[in-house]
Amino acid sequence: MSQAGVLYVVATPIGNMGDISARAREILAAVSVVAAEDTRHSGQLLRGLGLDRPLLSLHEHNERARAAELVERLRAGESVALVSDAGTPLVSDPGYHLLRAALAAGIAVSPVPGPCAAIAALSAAGLPSERFCFEGFLPARAGARRKRLSELAAESRTLVIYEAPHRIAASLADIAAACGGARRACIARELTKKFETFYRGSLDELAARAKNDEDLRRGEAVIIVEGAQAEPVNKGRLDEMLAVLLRFLPPSAAAEAAAELAGVRKNEAYARALELGAAKRGDSA
Repeated sequence: MSQAGVLYVVATPIGNMGDISARAREILAAVSVVAAEDTRHSGQLLRGLGLDRPLLSLHEHNERARAAELVERLRAGESVALVSDAGTPLVSDPGYHLLRAALAAGIAVSPVPGPCAAIAALSAAGLPSERFCFEGFLPARAGARRKRLSELAAESRTLVIYEAPHRIAASLADIAAACGGARRACIARELTKKFETFYRGSLDELAARAKNDEDLRRGEAVIIVEGAQAEPVNKGRLDEMLAVLLRFLPPSAAAEAAAELAGVRKNEAYARALELGAAKRGDSA
């Protein structure tokens, strides 16, 4: 029996062809077939790289059926490169069902890292990036979109959202309404391309600009939104919690529980627990 092939998950440029990696080009040149979201688009990419490889379409409408066919080819020893129209496959793009089918069949899966619009936008947005929440595309329908945004409004991590040009004005208005218009945000448009543009400001400012600026509404965009700020600590509420907890727990355990309940740092709750304990001992004396 021949050795099984490898499924390569290959990141491709999001606009600038210079961003293709040497390894990605090497893999694309060597595989038996390239599974592509749009064979016409990926065909242009391969021709631009001077490559001529067989292409097979794999998109949201045929992925489940195609997965079985590709797994059989992988089992037979062929290697397959999975690519999307731009960026890293599976990040708001097809490929999940093929990946799961390959793993279930014992096929080796190897990532070939490269461009990703979410990471590119986040790296230059000027907003906190050490912790972030990738949301991908919001629901297209207004009601479902607003419901999802109401669930995201309290998220403390920076939000990363993809949006299509014909929906960006409506989506920005909904994001501002859900998250508060004063929250900082950034729109990254046409990343790595000739007309790459970053718009920075408050959500209210960006929502207003989207209504009047045709350029902002051209090309797919990445919206980066500052995370929600923690609510100011209610010292009285923290003291009430600690007063009860300290009756049953040592200060460190009481502080840990109170910190989680009140949404404060553990060391802050512990310091307050010691103060309350000292005050109580002083009263007893």
